[in-house]
Amino acid sequence: MPSFISGANITGLCRNLSENSAIEQNLYEKYHVKRGLRNSDGTGVVAGITNICNVHGYLLNEGEVEPIPGQLIYRGYNINDIVGNVESEDRYGFEETVFLLLFGHLPTQKELNSFSTYISLKRDLPSGFVEDMILKAPSNNIMNKLARSVLALYSYDDDCENKGLESEMRTAVSLIAKLPVIMVNAYQVKRRMFDNASMIMHPINYDENTAQCILSMLRPDRQYTKEEAQMLDTLLMLQAEHGGGNNSTFTCRVLTSSGTDPYSAYSSAICSLKGPKHGGANIQVINMLDNFKANIKNWEDEGEVADYMRRTIRKETNDKSGLIYGMGHAVYTISDPRAVILKKKAFELAKGREIEAEFRLLETVERLTPEVFKEVKGSSKTMCANVDMYSGLVYRMLGIPDELFTPLFAVARMAGWSAHRMEELLTGNRIIRPAYKAITKELEYVKLEDREQTLIKNA
Repeated sequence: MPSFISGANITGLCRNLSENSAIEQNLYEKYHVKRGLRNSDGTGVVAGITNICNVHGYLLNEGEVEPIPGQLIYRGYNINDIVGNVESEDRYGFEETVFLLLFGHLPTQKELNSFSTYISLKRDLPSGFVEDMILKAPSNNIMNKLARSVLALYSYDDDCENKGLESEMRTAVSLIAKLPVIMVNAYQVKRRMFDNASMIMHPINYDENTAQCILSMLRPDRQYTKEEAQMLDTLLMLQAEHGGGNNSTFTCRVLTSSGTDPYSAYSSAICSLKGPKHGGANIQVINMLDNFKANIKNWEDEGEVADYMRRTIRKETNDKSGLIYGMGHAVYTISDPRAVILKKKAFELAKGREIEAEFRLLETVERLTPEVFKEVKGSSKTMCANVDMYSGLVYRMLGIPDELFTPLFAVARMAGWSAHRMEELLTGNRIIRPAYKAITKELEYVKLEDREQTLIKNA
């Protein structure tokens, strides 16, 4: 017996669906619909108020967007000051950043020590979790495994529906602690099941902070340098939070506004971050770089690089999307402060190493993109590199496999998601429900015995 979902049958039904779903583009203007919750000038529709983070990349001057150097401010503190002070004191800053985002103030030394210790001790997964949830259901995509694992942890929580602030905070910190361990375990199982490679699972070292823990559990010999751990720590700090309007954080707030449990809200945020238009962009950049490396003979010849970029924008090369990945941002115009910090630290670590040539190729791409886009597309839009431009190559420099680029983003962003969920619980008080304009005309119901004839008539 033929399957309903097969061959010509499903093809025809999908064709009908496409026809019935068509929407004329001019209707968006006619009904003043702000697609993607974006205004016509590209700025975001204001959907909420937050104390957590300010992502600032332009000014509105008499209705005109005026580009300015980008600013990223966590709880009132500029990211440049946070990273700069951590670096000048030659220490780690991710746990401090998490504390700041969750509790709203910079911790004292005593608070930081206690909080860091608490995170380390909460890394343990429930008994049998690795065997039942990771080993028995391996995934070729680590992001899917992260989302499933977070959702599964609901079943191991005896107080999972308690939405009191203290319970919510314990859940958030527990997930921030556990996500790196889930990520590495899922990757090791993926290696065994899909790559025919050895699976190495190390026990947790409770004396290590988050960046150290990731490198220690990931590497077969558990060895890493202080410079490597601090580089990863900086990346985690830069990716920990980015305002309430980014897709994954807004997703978390939307689910939170419905009254659902924290595990459901956080797993949905992970699923959102997976998308190539969001957190998955870092792997797109590294794939583009690999394509450029393979097809540009002289990486230092700007003319040759620019020529290949023109072909890429014309959809003739790479993935034929017409995009230069890592360039442009929804808010930042002149500069993305995360990319500026990351680029500087990355070049310092790469100097004198073979990978330095790849960083310089990306730097050339960054510099040439605005003028090449203007030449090919006629667009004079101010465009800067975003954090994804250099993050993937930094991960590679640290020996982190490509499959973990986006999961590492999720590990960092759990802090921001948690802070925004708390804020939504405390201040939202209303389910998020934007409107959609319905344009379908009312139809007369067709009885079942008459539908075959109707289909023939309308064919």
